[in-house]
Amino acid sequence: MKKFFTIISLICLGYLSYGQQQVLFTQYMFNQLPLNAAYTGIHEGVSASMLWREQWVGFEGAPSTQTFSVHSPIAFRAISLGGVIMRDKIGVTNQLSARFMYAYRLQLGKTKLSFGLEGSLHHYRSSYNEGGINDPILTGADQNIMKPNVGTGILWHGNKFYMGVGIPNAMNQQFYDVEGSESELVRHYYITGGYVFAIYDNLLVKPNFMLKAVKGAPVQADLNINVLLQNTLWVGMSYRSFESIAGLVQFQLGPKMQVGYSFDFWTTTDLSAAHSGSHEIMLNYVFELPKTKILTPRYF
Repeated sequence: MKKFFTIISLICLGYLSYGQQQVLFTQYMFNQLPLNAAYTGIHEGVSASMLWREQWVGFEGAPSTQTFSVHSPIAFRAISLGGVIMRDKIGVTNQLSARFMYAYRLQLGKTKLSFGLEGSLHHYRSSYNEGGINDPILTGADQNIMKPNVGTGILWHGNKFYMGVGIPNAMNQQFYDVEGSESELVRHYYITGGYVFAIYDNLLVKPNFMLKAVKGAPVQADLNINVLLQNTLWVGMSYRSFESIAGLVQFQLGPKMQVGYSFDFWTTTDLSAAHSGSHEIMLNYVFELPKTKILTPRYF
């Protein structure tokens, strides 16, 4: 057991260098605020979203992530403000981040072009006393670090399509352990897009894609297709290159609320035999603003 915890701890030391530096969610297409600040205020109301993700269930020390986001248009609907709070834990490493978003929208005919900016503060903590670890290798290796960052994004969208580019953390940042070894939090680029096709009156198909590019790693593609039945139920499948295949459902509970669940049931990583998949639950709610009407169902 001691050896196991040591291995997990060493994995956490490399977490900021090459690991899951920024969490990817299977249901990203229903809330893109964590990926792109320009998504702020897209719903014409006060939009609140909560998400809980448990990754690699059954594997001790596996990632666990919780997020809460809220955003809304203000000032003649051209300016929007929002924020995201996220807690991400893997092994003995915790990250707590607070992000604040601003977006400005231009009306282009029947479409809109949004430009987003964000400022964020990230707290990283590694405590090797957790889990009863007592190993000379890790003595004095605890870390408690606070780092600011900035981000930007652009989003072009209409009633049935979207296309965007987001850079949540634009600043590359360095971290040092007690021995002076350096690790780096590197810039991530996200390109997203989706379109809604009407097959029949009560049957819509929406393909989505996300490309993630980061220094020192191959471009990762997330390909998804969702089907909307009777304007109330989304059913979909996703494939993420080098990582997983997932299924998801989203229920439209009235004009303002959505509840979603996804399960990453197969993974291509070396850890696939050690866990039983990844679960993700999402809750979205939109509060109406004066003189606005909530579009239902929500496509994006």
